Amino acid sequence: MNLDSVADRVGALRQFVETTSPYLPADDLAPAQAVVDRAGERLALSRAHTVVALAGATGSGKSTLFNRLAGVDLSPAGRRRPTTGETYACVWGSGAEELLDWLDVGKRYAVPAGELAGLVLLDLPDYDSVEASHRVEVDRLLAVVDLIVWVLHPQKYADRVVHRQYLEQFAAHQDVTVVALHQADLLSPEDLRECLSDLDDLLAADGLAGVPVVATSAVGPPGLDPLVSRLSAAVRRREAALRRLDADVTTVSAQLTPLVDAPTPDLDRGSEKALVDALAHAAGVPLVASATEQAYVHRARKATGWPFARWIRRFRADPLQRLRVGSSPSGAGSTIGATSIGPAAPAAQAEAALAVRQIADDAGRGLAAPWQDALRTAARGRMDDLPDALDVAVARTDLKVGRNPAWWRLFGVLQWIGALAVVAGLLWLLVRYVMFALALPEIPMPAVGRVPLPTFLLGAGLLVGLVLALVVRPIVRIAARRKGRQAYARLRASVATVAGSHVLSPVRDVLADYAAARKALSSFR
Repeated sequence: MNLDSVADRVGALRQFVETTSPYLPADDLAPAQAVVDRAGERLALSRAHTVVALAGATGSGKSTLFNRLAGVDLSPAGRRRPTTGETYACVWGSGAEELLDWLDVGKRYAVPAGELAGLVLLDLPDYDSVEASHRVEVDRLLAVVDLIVWVLHPQKYADRVVHRQYLEQFAAHQDVTVVALHQADLLSPEDLRECLSDLDDLLAADGLAGVPVVATSAVGPPGLDPLVSRLSAAVRRREAALRRLDADVTTVSAQLTPLVDAPTPDLDRGSEKALVDALAHAAGVPLVASATEQAYVHRARKATGWPFARWIRRFRADPLQRLRVGSSPSGAGSTIGATSIGPAAPAAQAEAALAVRQIADDAGRGLAAPWQDALRTAARGRMDDLPDALDVAVARTDLKVGRNPAWWRLFGVLQWIGALAVVAGLLWLLVRYVMFALALPEIPMPAVGRVPLPTFLLGAGLLVGLVLALVVRPIVRIAARRKGRQAYARLRASVATVAGSHVLSPVRDVLADYAAARKALSSFR
């Protein structure tokens, strides 16, 4: 056991607490936070001293044991309940003042160092005291001392209170636990062996198999040497504080494991697609895609239609401009901040809300309840902002309908040529009619075959216009449907960006923290 390994485990535990504190209940993290705080404080204090607590019930003889170890009567001993009302400390040597201040022990004494130099021995109040404050004091100090010596009486070593309320709770602290069967002089050698064997079985049932069990007596054999030997070894190694902190980390890791026991999940692709589809529906993407197709037809016919009939379309509103989406006909990108689509229908809103919840449910499947709640909160955290964000995203999506295709211009030029031919033919025929009415000499009339040229120009121009209109109509329809599909894809991509920033990204942040917590847990488990 070395300082670096313990510090690394405590650091990983600290990272776990910091990472999970936004998600896990404070009560669940309180023990881990206490260990982190306690570790920092204990490691900052003297490591040359080992704090050992004598814990026992009334009449177990722990105060007498404390006095015999110290070599002087420091703690009052007797059989009246409660016997020990406050904690007494005895320091072998000096230099433990800050440590005792941290322990908040007022009754403190010092004895010559000797072979137990560096030992800080505490005589705790009775854990079965009728005074509640005494039990609180016992629990407080048992949570911070480096090593615990459980002093048991031959007649009460099987007491359920000590085993259920205390020994079982320290199952991970085998390395910093010693059990002393005190007043062993009251037993015959055979009874002592039987009691020790029975006590070993009880400790094994408590999860403390292999914990050192020593027989002691303050007035006769076997004396205090077995316990002194254990204490002396612990003081010399100076590892008890590290072993205690290491055991504390192990204990809290077992408590925390169920909270991050499941593998880190991935977001379900199907749920992501369903979310984007639902938000696209709520944002009016199908409506805008259809309007894009209609706008394409509208603009194409304005550019390629019969020149003398185009003015009619000026009185028809552009479908995209009516919705305030896409690019302007001139090709400039839209600077519109919102559309005129209007709020989504209740059914579409419900569909979107259900898709958002499904994302959280799929991401949290198999995780502990606090993480499932955190994922739902993260997924729904920006639901109120979604409608405006989607509306702006749709309004600012460049639908690539601003610039007229080259083939529009080609058909437009051909239509103008046909129109000019019609105009030329009409004017020529009009001039001939005027000259005929005024009885002026007739102008020679060229012909194309047997058809007079003015008539030919008029007929050819009308025919060109009709043929071009018939040819361009299906081309425009096909191109418009393609443009509508492209617009839907671009709009859906914009919606997916909003879904990512408002729903998926917060959920992924929670999952990333969950993965970090699992990694931290694996470092100190």
